[in-house]
Amino acid sequence: MNKVIDRYFGADKWNIGFVKQSVEDLIVRKKFSKKVVWLEEDKADYSADPFVVNIDSNLFIYYEELDFWKIKGKISRIKNFNFDTKQRVTGFSPKEIHFSYPYIFEEKSNFYCIPETADAGEVSLYQFNHENYTELNKKRILLEGPRYVDTSIINYNGKYWLFTNIDGKLNDIYIYHSDSLEGEFKPHKLNPIHVDSKNCRGAGNLFTVGGELYRPTQNLEVRYGGSIMINKISELSEQSFKSEVDFELLPEAPYLEGMHNISFGRDLIVVDGKRRRHSVITPLHRLLKKVLYRKKCS
Repeated sequence: MNKVIDRYFGADKWNIGFVKQSVEDLIVRKKFSKKVVWLEEDKADYSADPFVVNIDSNLFIYYEELDFWKIKGKISRIKNFNFDTKQRVTGFSPKEIHFSYPYIFEEKSNFYCIPETADAGEVSLYQFNHENYTELNKKRILLEGPRYVDTSIINYNGKYWLFTNIDGKLNDIYIYHSDSLEGEFKPHKLNPIHVDSKNCRGAGNLFTVGGELYRPTQNLEVRYGGSIMINKISELSEQSFKSEVDFELLPEAPYLEGMHNISFGRDLIVVDGKRRRHSVITPLHRLLKKVLYRKKCS
């Protein structure tokens, strides 16, 4: 009976939380040092894919926002863990597509963003406006063609390494490399790299500790966004790639249904979490959503 109720009246609710812990301590402990502190929930159904940055001594979280009634996700940001400070991030194109996974990184005092733009069939690099960090300027298209999802990038050992996946292919990683952000991103010799579904799709910031490179991935073996796997990359060159699971981060109460993104600040870890909520109008919401989706596609 509970499964039937959940199937027809249940819907996902995603939220953002944080732990005051360094990334170095996370690697040593292989778990969170404290319980996740969850933000007071926003009205939006989906506040997820958080990426934390420090700009002018202020802490901001950029994330995907999606309402149950909407088809397309948008990128928003909040200041100091407070949804009351929410602002919409602008400058993405084309405007009518779904945006998510706003991967943010800093390079030479500039902040860049590579959002998920699978609907446009491209991976694009955006740069933040120094005068207004809710505005982005599209710099260039890095990759185009397939429906690339959850693209992550890092400057490691003198090269930019871009990890991405193609929508629907749950066992293949695609790696690209370039000598600069302005240069051509060339495919890895081993593409596509076959892996398990638990260490395929990206789940947040690539990072280094003690010179070692780590890659978070979504554990999709149980469900979408089930948990986060921290993978240690032991070998990475233009011709080779080796990686193994180091440890797993499990969802925390009351968001026990999932956790699928992790980001790191100064002695700070930011994650997302999913719970199920139930309402008698959920079936109506789903029906109307299908109708609206068909109209937009027609």
